[in-house]
Amino acid sequence: MRTTAWDNHDRPKIPVIDSDTLAIRRASRIVGTRIAIACAGVVAVVIVAVFVYILSEILPGELFEPVPDTDNLQISAGKLLRAAGVLGVALIVLAGVLSWQVTHRAVQPLGEVLRIQRAFVADASHELRTPLAVLDARLQILQRALPTGDPSSSVVADLRSDAKDLIHIVNELLESAEIGGAAVHDTAVVDLVAAVDAAVQSMALIAIDKHITIELDAPQPGPVRVPASSITRCVVALLDNAVRFTPRDSAITVAVAVTKKTVAVTVHDRGPGIRGIDHARIFDRFAHSAPPDADGDEARTGFGIGLSLVREIAVRYGGSVHVVTSTAAGTALCLTVPRAKQTRSAL
Repeated sequence: MRTTAWDNHDRPKIPVIDSDTLAIRRASRIVGTRIAIACAGVVAVVIVAVFVYILSEILPGELFEPVPDTDNLQISAGKLLRAAGVLGVALIVLAGVLSWQVTHRAVQPLGEVLRIQRAFVADASHELRTPLAVLDARLQILQRALPTGDPSSSVVADLRSDAKDLIHIVNELLESAEIGGAAVHDTAVVDLVAAVDAAVQSMALIAIDKHITIELDAPQPGPVRVPASSITRCVVALLDNAVRFTPRDSAITVAVAVTKKTVAVTVHDRGPGIRGIDHARIFDRFAHSAPPDADGDEARTGFGIGLSLVREIAVRYGGSVHVVTSTAAGTALCLTVPRAKQTRSAL
């Protein structure tokens, strides 16, 4: 990130560049230098190979004649084509090996950084969960001890709500870090509709405060090989995003569609739509769109890590999540996972 410092006379000083940008530039220079060296090595091999081939076609006695003979070098077209073919194949293999080595060395530090990042997120989340749980418990005790009609009751209630939000964020961070490093194992067949219904029932308690109704449309069971808790977690995240932006006195629709190969859950809200950001990027961690319009229209500006967690879970089990549509009339997000094959014993 580049920032510009200003002196007392409003004249810009030398731009200040943070350490991350400097590290990226240094890594880019290293990779560029290695690629340049690899290309130079390939060119050198070509020149040496051509030089050696030409010398091999000249007799040693004719090579050091006092008066050079123009007829010393005689190369047939067949030999030249064979030599060019062998040299071309060898250069392609050499270029591929060098490119693989350079790319492997360039990407290896990135993998280590991602591993360290996930370890840090997991450690930090573990350390924060207990203090936040204690804080919420103490606020709950204080809330119960306040007499009816106490003017500070609303403040304590807001503090408890803030504490719950922090606990929710920490849990998402921890689950996201654990999913990133976990291996996929075979799971039992579960009914996706039952897990979706559990999520709808949970979020209905929150949506009722905004006079929002959540309607579930699931005409048939959806067998999948995804843990029921993961499905519920994904749908809760999608519904949480929908409830935050859906206006009061409206409805959110959750539809389950079952095909021969997939089971899809579509959450359709009546919010203002996604603007100022590519729809695919809302599933990035802490993605932010452009600020609200100048005319005062509300827009979705922050997406947290809930949607990022949905994508990680979906991809982990061979599925996907995407934006079906997003207009001023509402947004529809679709979670798709593979349908489980029914065994003979289950029929």
